[in-house]
Amino acid sequence: MRASLASSIAVTCAAVLALPVSLAAPAAATAPPAVAELPPGPEQLPGSTQSLPLEALDGSERGFGGGTGADPAERGLARRDVRPFSLVGVVWDDPAAALHGSVQVRTRATGGVTWSEWQDVETHNDEHGADPETAEGAARALKGSTAPLWVGDSDGVEIRVRGEEQLPDGLRLELVDPGAEPAGTAPGTRAAAVPAGPTAAEAAASAVNSQLAPYGAGWIPALSKEETEVSFRYFPKAAKAAQAARPPQAAPAKAAPVVAAAAKPYIGPRPKIITRKGWGADEKLREKGFVYTKSIKAAFVHHTATGNNYTCGQAPSVLRGIYRYHVKSSGWRDFGYNFAVDKCGNIYEGRAGGVAKPVLGAHTLGFNTNSMGVAVIGTYSKSNPPAAVLTAVAKLTAWKLGLHGVNPTSTTYLTSGGGNLYKKGTKVKLRTISGHRDGFATECPGARLYGKLATARTSSAKYQGRL
Repeated sequence: MRASLASSIAVTCAAVLALPVSLAAPAAATAPPAVAELPPGPEQLPGSTQSLPLEALDGSERGFGGGTGADPAERGLARRDVRPFSLVGVVWDDPAAALHGSVQVRTRATGGVTWSEWQDVETHNDEHGADPETAEGAARALKGSTAPLWVGDSDGVEIRVRGEEQLPDGLRLELVDPGAEPAGTAPGTRAAAVPAGPTAAEAAASAVNSQLAPYGAGWIPALSKEETEVSFRYFPKAAKAAQAARPPQAAPAKAAPVVAAAAKPYIGPRPKIITRKGWGADEKLREKGFVYTKSIKAAFVHHTATGNNYTCGQAPSVLRGIYRYHVKSSGWRDFGYNFAVDKCGNIYEGRAGGVAKPVLGAHTLGFNTNSMGVAVIGTYSKSNPPAAVLTAVAKLTAWKLGLHGVNPTSTTYLTSGGGNLYKKGTKVKLRTISGHRDGFATECPGARLYGKLATARTSSAKYQGRL
């Protein structure tokens, strides 16, 4: 596998933590440098995608059937050599069409001769995405798509698709190379060339977090609960909402006329969050600008269904692969989830727009408005999530929901934007920390992770100081 970002993040973060970060407002020193006049050429862009049309299978031993001749319900590709890639998925022309059937792939590690066993690709991915009738949800670039699958550094592939009914038109295999780390990484790693200065997109993506970390930081440092409470007052809208949500305190009889101290907010300590800069997001891939919702009333927990065959040092590469697949293959405006968590409990900034702001994501079809999506990297249908995952989800939600005065153990109402469980316009009562399946008929976030959400809710409330 290509060298991970772990060492580069560590170097960046050491420099970040050595700088003073104002809790009140960004210092002048954190202002972004001048934007590069010209974007980098194609040869400087990290990552790539190979898109291969699927063909009718001929009934060979590697197909699903044992007969001869082509089966109209089967498509695929025989073993072939390709340029290096690490993540695979299948897309098709009509985003409203579903692929009812199975998709399996085999891969060969780069430079090797041994092929993997057949691996299943999750075909039900339509429940992830922008709400219908939104600008993103109605974009002409949208494609139908499976979930992406992380297979590691590979240069050979074989695929077979079997439909239980007619397959969608325009089936294509997407092979994603997440790209190397940016220049300036650890010695000996393959690094992509970068322009002399930041592009406008890079400057904007970093500047929206300027109240939390210096410009260009690889991560946003953690704060203690006390430090978080001090910084909280510099988010006036959030502070007002949080104070309004706090139960009123009865005044004591014959109270002396003194100025009451402001009540402490129910907010958890801010966790360390690796920024888009830290995991190597190519800001030129996404659409320009940011889109926001009014508030955050609930968090939806997901799994990426990309498999668990990755190391935590590879997690940034997995994220870059998913990001490219979401934008270049599926046609989304940006990475779909607001945050991601790897199996070691590291938290990553997802969709651009600011980690403390109510960024509109594309994660829970029908319920992206006034919510946030947290994706755990991996597949947790049959595997238990590590304790570090639940701790990270609890810490993240204690902080982010706390910014909006939300109790992690309570319920709220969200209005459906349309889906297979609730019609558009339906007001739905949901837990403030819900699984994806609570808003849509889906297996996500996997039975094992979903069964642990009660633990995450309780821990989140404890971090906020409610329990």
